[in-house]
Amino acid sequence: MKRAFKFIIPFVAFFILASSFTTNPIKNDPEKDKVLISVINYMLTNGHYLPKDLDDDFSEHVFNEFIEGLDPSKRYFTQEDIEDFSRFKYLIDNQLKKADLAFYHLVYGRFTEKIKSAKKYYGEILAQPFNFNKRETIDIDYDKIPFPRNENELINNWRKQLKLNTLSRIQEKQDLETEKGKNDKNFKKSSFKTLEAAARKEVLKNMDELYIRIEELENADWFSTFLNSVTSGFDPHSTYMAPNVKEKFDIDMSGKIEGIGARLQKKGIYTHVFEVVSGGPAWKQGDLEAGDIILKVAQADEEPLDIVGMRLDDAIKFIKGKKGTEVKLTVKKKLDNSIRVISIIRDVVNLDETFVKSSVVLKDGKKYGVINLPKFYIDFSDKNFRDSAKDMEKEIANLKKENVEGLLIDLRNNGGGSLKTAIEIAGLFISEGPVVQVKYRGEKARVQHDQDPKIQWDGPLVVLVNELSASASEIFAAAMQDYNRAVIIGSNQTYGKGTVQNILPINQFYPDYKEDLGFLKMTIQKFYRVNGGSTQKEGVYSDIAMPDRYSYMKFGERDLDGALDWDKVPKARYTPVNSYENFSDVVNESKERIMQNPSFTLINDYAKWLKKSQDDTTYSLNFKQFTKEAKKHQEQGEKFKSVFKFESKLKFESPKSELPLIKKDIIDGDKRTAWHQNLAKDIYINEALNVLSRLKMRNLNQVVQH
Repeated sequence: MKRAFKFIIPFVAFFILASSFTTNPIKNDPEKDKVLISVINYMLTNGHYLPKDLDDDFSEHVFNEFIEGLDPSKRYFTQEDIEDFSRFKYLIDNQLKKADLAFYHLVYGRFTEKIKSAKKYYGEILAQPFNFNKRETIDIDYDKIPFPRNENELINNWRKQLKLNTLSRIQEKQDLETEKGKNDKNFKKSSFKTLEAAARKEVLKNMDELYIRIEELENADWFSTFLNSVTSGFDPHSTYMAPNVKEKFDIDMSGKIEGIGARLQKKGIYTHVFEVVSGGPAWKQGDLEAGDIILKVAQADEEPLDIVGMRLDDAIKFIKGKKGTEVKLTVKKKLDNSIRVISIIRDVVNLDETFVKSSVVLKDGKKYGVINLPKFYIDFSDKNFRDSAKDMEKEIANLKKENVEGLLIDLRNNGGGSLKTAIEIAGLFISEGPVVQVKYRGEKARVQHDQDPKIQWDGPLVVLVNELSASASEIFAAAMQDYNRAVIIGSNQTYGKGTVQNILPINQFYPDYKEDLGFLKMTIQKFYRVNGGSTQKEGVYSDIAMPDRYSYMKFGERDLDGALDWDKVPKARYTPVNSYENFSDVVNESKERIMQNPSFTLINDYAKWLKKSQDDTTYSLNFKQFTKEAKKHQEQGEKFKSVFKFESKLKFESPKSELPLIKKDIIDGDKRTAWHQNLAKDIYINEALNVLSRLKMRNLNQVVQH
């Protein structure tokens, strides 16, 4: 069993729906619904990279996805409902072809009835104290749990969920009172009865607020749920975006306001962290990550506000704020589903921090350059504006003036961006030649080349990656690996996103319709390495793998339901440069160092512990047993407090070219200093520099032959 309160998902998280819905009567134009389903079906069938047959298997997928989207916690439908719905289980494919929405209306109608019943259930259950002496457990892995057989079993499931949430709150209150008692000897602790009543009252308040927000959601959000159950049948990255959702998808907190430095995205009634802005307050704090879900927001020491179901615009108003103020986010971590409270001091988010930046470091009497590339950025509307390829070339030129003897490129958490700049950056390290292959549906792969014979850097090169290095990052890393131009070091493998999506306006395919129909994000291409293998699912395997907290987690593209498969195309015509005379020796030495390093051993143990916590989904609902298990889990976690504490004693500094810009406040000197300090405490940077310092070059006069 999981042992700690902080690893318990709040009750609200179980009852919120993975997709938006409303209990109001259907107000959607039925003709518009039919137009949408017809046009999207046409676009996917004729334009998606991998055509799918609308057959019984596809029908079953839509059936399961739609019901799962409405009731992921299995708290509304019973097996009797599922049996009733099942008459359409293998007919939905035929209905889609005819724009028949009978299945959709049946399930939605039943669902609205269930929502009304749910409000009655939780109110009646929370009106009475729970029996915490009873020995019973609850399993919260809803993917494995069947739907309740009948109404009585469903109500019992509600009771257990509400009991778990109340139990968690009681423990939290007791912990707070214990802390107060340590600081105030006259403090009198509350009785269990008082704490239990207060906890139930809070749970009831949160539930009432949640259902108020549910009823405020628009019907367009609800129909999006059904449409996305269809698009997901093609692949997990193809999605429908209603007009208002597309607008909110583009909301970016970076570089525009004083805040935390994160790009947020609405998915159903969740507020997701889409991206953490490099150099921003959240990035510096280090705990908030892409994929996390923000459940509550508190201003400093004020009571937290539940934002589940809140519109994105309103949620952002509470998250952003003046420089120097504190915001506390209650977050459900993507990593292990644990619940954490993350404190962030707001600051002005500087857009420049999302650009390439570099540092120099002296190691064993030799100077090396570290380049951080947060994303492969470009402005297609302004060719004269800076882009990642131009900036990278300048950074290398400045580092060469510093007489650095090797370069380390940090691509950790780089989710990709412009393929064009990825090709151009690869070209800075090789002579002209193939960099990537891109394939459209039904066509042969097209080889895309770096056409500039100039090599900007011909010295030792190490590329640092992790599980969040994706898309264009993987193209660059793969090219460097295939050419034997760099040592790839980091996680066992990168994310594995080898597909390309395009966002298409649906009205473009139905121009006579006057109302805005929204957008379809559709997978249209697939990436392949020059060696012929796809980066899809597999990503790029590191030459040197280092343990990290994601090591045993289901985290990458390979873990997404319906992700396109790995495959290969013919190898492009290229010749590896074989840059190093001691490549194998350096790699083997690093692997040996990592195995013998106690810090990496502890990180590996921590990763195993996180995986165990993720897999253990059963909780005791007996108070004594619950607190006993929580204490044990907390004690187990104590040994991992120092897991990422490391000090290399290396000194990182800005290149001389940056100093005048820092002096003129064009570059924020304090943020650069903070970055340099973090580099000195980064065990992964340290080992990457160990590798870099040991590489010996062959004669690089040879160029790629074609």
